[in-house]
Amino acid sequence: MSEPKGCCCSEGGNTTCCGPERSLESADETGPERKRLDIDLLYLDLDTCTRCRETEVNLDEALAEVTRVLESTGAVVNLRKIHVQTEEQARELRFVSSPTIRVNGHDIQLEVRESLCESCGDICGEDMDCRVWVYQGKEYIYPPKALIVEAILRAVYGGASTEPEPWTGDVPDNLKRFFAALAKKRHESG
Repeated sequence: MSEPKGCCCSEGGNTTCCGPERSLESADETGPERKRLDIDLLYLDLDTCTRCRETEVNLDEALAEVTRVLESTGAVVNLRKIHVQTEEQARELRFVSSPTIRVNGHDIQLEVRESLCESCGDICGEDMDCRVWVYQGKEYIYPPKALIVEAILRAVYGGASTEPEPWTGDVPDNLKRFFAALAKKRHESG
């Protein structure tokens, strides 16, 4: 497995991204070709940001809940948690809002909505907007487990494309301001 360029675990010779790679494999290795699910959690901060932390918790719990289904279908899951730390890395990863969950390169939330995130504002020292998730007509500041489970099952059973979505733009101004303010804050303190 190759790591995403600029992954938070690329230092120190680690071979997996952000901890052990999760693989759920069927006991029958001779059966039909197994479905591969690449699930990425892209985030700005797991220490301070409530939205990022709760998204990680709900993603982990959603995976735990669908494990038996995934095993029965022979799906292999590759979970990567990627700490996006620079504007360049955000551009390379096509990162448009934090946090983001992708299954096989597809954002599980089609529409990007954001609202003021005090946690990320505390990190960079300026007002910052982060992702709002819409599920069944309601807005949430982190994705409900059911939204994540549906996205995973849709990828397994719905025959969704495994090709990543085309990148059609640049890093949003909101993230550019975050990374610039964070760099300035680090420079002033160090």
